[in-house]
Amino acid sequence: MAARLLVRRTWAVSVKGFRRLPAAAAAAASSSSRSSSLNTSAHTRSFLSPSRSLPLSSHRCISFNVQDHDDFTERVINSDLPVLVDFHAQWCGPCKILGPRLEKAIGKQKGRVAMAKVDIDEHTDLAIEYGVSAVPTVIAMRDGNIIDQFVGIKDEDQLDSFVNKLIGQ
Repeated sequence: MAARLLVRRTWAVSVKGFRRLPAAAAAAASSSSRSSSLNTSAHTRSFLSPSRSLPLSSHRCISFNVQDHDDFTERVINSDLPVLVDFHAQWCGPCKILGPRLEKAIGKQKGRVAMAKVDIDEHTDLAIEYGVSAVPTVIAMRDGNIIDQFVGIKDEDQLDSFVNKLIGQ
């Protein structure tokens, strides 16, 4: 039992490291890991194989995490696309519910709108600048101007109409 737990933990750590490698290094790591004693079955080797790919979504979703104030200015304020800015926090339960709904609403637009995710714990300066006093807060911006905003959770139909308002439909 303890040996199985150790193998699982070792495998989990190796998979995390594998995901962070660049493509060329990942291919080399995959071929070298095939000879490694950590791999206990053919299933783990095929899982780590670079030839196996994940299915691609049919909708193009432009979503990104804001890195700093300069990144926010460049990718949100100066964006050619309308942008939904999702102010959230890791500890916020409603944020975890709203995030996937926003992603789905953005995905339906097929690249006509982008979504910026701002963690208020990491970027308090942006939260203060935009008057965020509760999370989740979503602000719709076009050409650097605030078009609309809401606080809290919305259902999918309300989010669709909010996004349509942002893109002018």
